[in-house]
Amino acid sequence: MSMSTSDLFEQSARNDTSASPLPERLRPKTLEDLLGQEHLLGSGKALRRVIEADRVPSMILWGPPGTGKTTLAGIIAGRTGAELVPFSAVLGGVKEIRIIMEAARRRLWEHRRRTILFIDEIHRFNKAQQDALLPHVEKGTVVLIGATTENPSFEVNAALLSRCRVFTLRPLDPRDLAKVVSRGLDAVEMDANEEARSLLVAQADSDARRALTALELAADAARAAGRSSIDAQTVAEAASHVLRHDKGGDAHYDVVSAFIKSMRGSDPDASLYWMLRMLEAGEPPRFVLRRMIIFAAEDIGNADPRALTVAMDAARAFEWVGMPEGEIPMAMATTYLAGAPKSNASYKALGMAREDAKSHGTLPVPMHLRNAPTELMARMGAGANYHYPHDYPDGFVPADHMPEKLQNRRYYEPTSRGAEAEIGERLKRFRRKVAEARNNRAKGGK
Repeated sequence: MSMSTSDLFEQSARNDTSASPLPERLRPKTLEDLLGQEHLLGSGKALRRVIEADRVPSMILWGPPGTGKTTLAGIIAGRTGAELVPFSAVLGGVKEIRIIMEAARRRLWEHRRRTILFIDEIHRFNKAQQDALLPHVEKGTVVLIGATTENPSFEVNAALLSRCRVFTLRPLDPRDLAKVVSRGLDAVEMDANEEARSLLVAQADSDARRALTALELAADAARAAGRSSIDAQTVAEAASHVLRHDKGGDAHYDVVSAFIKSMRGSDPDASLYWMLRMLEAGEPPRFVLRRMIIFAAEDIGNADPRALTVAMDAARAFEWVGMPEGEIPMAMATTYLAGAPKSNASYKALGMAREDAKSHGTLPVPMHLRNAPTELMARMGAGANYHYPHDYPDGFVPADHMPEKLQNRRYYEPTSRGAEAEIGERLKRFRRKVAEARNNRAKGGK
C-alpha cells in the first residue's frame, strides 16, 4: 500500500529527532540501555522474564518522575512486536477508547498483532473512562500499561487494578544519574568538570529527565558564551530554572506544605492561593483533594466532624463535574477546612493506641466483653455481667473495656474547641463514673 505525501512527512518527522529535547533524543530503545530498575529488569527478575517470554500482562508502572515509565512501555512494545498506542487520560474520552478498541480488535484478527495501550498519568482517568476500559482489558483486546506517580491503590478503581500487575520503579541512584549525564554530554558535544557533573546529579533528585533538561540548558548557555565546557555556575543557573517549573521537585513539596499549614493556621485566603498554585502547576486535583481529606481527619477531627464530610463531598463532586468547574467545590471545601475549629486529638490518640497494641501484644479480652455463641462458652463466663448500655439512662453503664493491664490508659483527650468541647464534657462525666465504679469494686462494693 503506497503512502500519501502527508504520511511520508509524518514518518520523516518521527525519524528525525534532531530538533527534539535532549531527554527525548536520549530515550533508551532497549532494556540493555535502560538504567536503574535492576530489581525488576535484572537477569531473572520478574518483569524481565515476562518481557523475554513475550507474555506481558496488563500492568501499572508506579514510580517518581524520570524513572523510565514511558520509556519502558516503548521498549516493551518494541521487544514484543506490539503496536504501542498512547492515550491521554486528560484529552481522550470514552468515545476515543471505543475507537482504539475497535482498531485493536481488527489488528489482532487480521494481522495477529497485539496492541499495547499506554496511558500516562493513569491516575487522572475518571471512573467512566476506567469502566469503559475494563472489559477490553479482561478480554485481552489490549494489554494495558498505565504509568503513575501516585499510589494506584488510591487512584485506580479496584476492578481495573485487580486485572493489572503493579511494578514499582525506584528513583535512580547517583551512579546511574552520572551515566545519564555522561551520555548527555556526549550528545551535546560538550565537556564539564567534576563539580558541574556532580551538581547536575545532585539537582536532578533521581530524575533523569530533569538532569538532561538542566544539562541542555547549561550547554546552550555555555555555547552562547563561546565556551566548549560547562562549569558549576552555569549548571546552577540552569538547574534553578528547571526547578521553578518542576511540580515534582522541592518547590512542589514546599507548596503542598504551605497549603496544609495555611489551612491548619485558619487562613482561608492563603489556603486558596496555594491550592490554585498547585492546580496551575499541573498538580492532579485528586492529589489536592486527598490531602484535604487527610487534613479534615488529622487536623480538625471531632472539633467539627462535618469537615470530613465536606472534604469527601468535594472529592465526589469533582468526579462528577471534572475541571474547570471542579475547582468550585474544591474552593468551597478549602475555605471550610481553613475556617473550622482545629483538633488533632483523634490523630494523637491513634498513635498512642497503636504503640500499646504493638508493644503489649495480644492481651486477653475481658470476660464480660467476649462473645458467647455457644452454651459452653457462656458457662465458661464469656459475656457474663455485660450490661447493654441502651437499657440504661444516658445510654451508659460504668464498665471497663480495656484489657486489665491497660485499664488506666487514656488516648483520646478532647480539646475545648468546637464540637469537641461537648464530647469532652460528656467523656469526663462517663470516665468519672467508671473510676467510681472501679473504686467501689476494689473496696468490695457492688
